[in-house]
Amino acid sequence: MTTNQWPGDKILPRKALLREFGRPRGCRLVFTNGCFDVLHRGHVEYLHRARQLGEMLVVGVNTDSSVERLKGPGRPVVPQDDRAMVLAALGSVDVVTLFHEDTPRALISDLLPDVLVKGGDYELDQVVGREEVENAGGSVTLIPFITGRSTTDLLIRIRGDAP
Repeated sequence: MTTNQWPGDKILPRKALLREFGRPRGCRLVFTNGCFDVLHRGHVEYLHRARQLGEMLVVGVNTDSSVERLKGPGRPVVPQDDRAMVLAALGSVDVVTLFHEDTPRALISDLLPDVLVKGGDYELDQVVGREEVENAGGSVTLIPFITGRSTTDLLIRIRGDAP
């Protein structure tokens, strides 16, 4: 990202993402996904490490309705458009796209990234889209989870629920 590029230009709807960065492509594309509600240092380090695995990092972000179904009432704290914009402003992130499903399986199946990345709080057999990516010749990488650096931990501290 150049210093003059508007982060919003890096947010693409799924169709535009697939049109511009679907296969075949001339670079090693890395994909990860998440809610990214209340962006924190753990997210930033995770995304930086993911970006180092290829030439382009695409981040799939759960929409508000998807986050609420997954995390429960009161979540997300930050609306989807704001979460997408903050992620797009990070230098390690090349493209952001929203998805409304509870899992990114359909998006991953359409995009077929070269590298699929998830946090170390997952086991390989729990990674949604792993089979699709591996069957297409790609790989799955787990990046170690940073203990104490999660949105849930942060919200507990903010809300005063900590012991």
